[in-house]
Amino acid sequence: MSKPQLATAPSASTTAGGTMRAETPSGRRRFTTWFKDKGWRHVVGVVFTIFAVFPLLYVLSAALDSSGTLVGSNALFSKIDPGNFVALFNDPSRPFGRWFVNTMVVGGITSAATVFLGAMAAYAFSRMRFRGRRVGLLTLLLLQMFPQLLAVVAIFLLLSGISEVIPALGLGSQLGLIMVYLGGALGVNTYLMYGFFNTVPQSLDEAARIDGASHVQIFFGIVLRLVTPILAVVGLLAFIGISSEFVIASVVLTDPDSQTLAVGLYSYVAQQRSENWGVFAAGAVLAAIPVMALFLFLQKYIVSGLTAGSVKG
Repeated sequence: MSKPQLATAPSASTTAGGTMRAETPSGRRRFTTWFKDKGWRHVVGVVFTIFAVFPLLYVLSAALDSSGTLVGSNALFSKIDPGNFVALFNDPSRPFGRWFVNTMVVGGITSAATVFLGAMAAYAFSRMRFRGRRVGLLTLLLLQMFPQLLAVVAIFLLLSGISEVIPALGLGSQLGLIMVYLGGALGVNTYLMYGFFNTVPQSLDEAARIDGASHVQIFFGIVLRLVTPILAVVGLLAFIGISSEFVIASVVLTDPDSQTLAVGLYSYVAQQRSENWGVFAAGAVLAAIPVMALFLFLQKYIVSGLTAGSVKG
C-alpha cells in the first residue's frame, strides 16, 4: 500500500527574533500581474518619450556647439558655448531679428483674422437657416482636402499679375502672403467651430432677441465669450502652421528683409558646401520659443476646445 501523501505546508522563514512567520506570495507573481495590467503602458510611455525628446536634445546640443557640423554633436552637450547664437545676430546678409519680427507679424495677423472669419462663418451656419446651408458646410470640408501646396503655381501666377496692378498685394509683399493664407483658412476651422457653436444653448439667443438684441450684439456680446476655448485652439493651430510653413512663403516672399523664419533659416543649409548646421539649429531653437510660450499660455483651453465640439454637431 502506498503511503498517504502529506499536505504541503506553507513555507516559513525565521525572523531576526527567532520567531517563525509564513512567507508572503511570490513577489515575481505580483510583478507579472502588475506588468500585464498596467506596467507595459509605462514601458511604452517611456519609449515614446525618449523617441520624442531625443531630437529636441540633439538640436539643442547642436545649437550650443559652435563647430558648425552635426557630426560634432554626436556626443550630446560635449561642448557648450554661445557662438552660434552670436553669429545668428551678427550676419548683415541674414537679418534674423527681422525674420523673427516678420514671422510674429504674419502669424499674429493671420491667426487673428482666421479666428474672426471662422467664428463668423460658424455662427452663421449654426444659428441661421438658409438655402444651401448643408451644401456649404460640405463644400468647405471638401475644399480643405486639397492643400494649398497643390496651387503653388496658380498662386505665383495670380500674385505676379496682381503685382502689376496693386504692388502691395503682389509678389514680395507680406500682405499678399497673408491673403493667400486666409484663402485656405476657412475649411476645417469653420467646421470645427461649427460643432462647438452648436453646444451653446440657443435659448440664450432667443432671450437676447426678445430683449431687442441683433445678431451682431448676440455674436460679440454672448456667443464669443462662451466659445473662448475653440477660438484659442484655432488661433494656436493657425499660428503653429504659419510659423513653420515654407513652400508658399518661399514663393511669395522674394526679398530677404520680408522673409519669415522658415524661409530665412533655410539659407543656412541651402548650399551643400556652405552649410552651417549649428547656426541653423540655434535659429530653430529661438523660433520654437514663441510657439511653446503660446501653447503653454493656451493650454487650459486646448482639451475642452478640441473635445466639446465633437459631442454635438
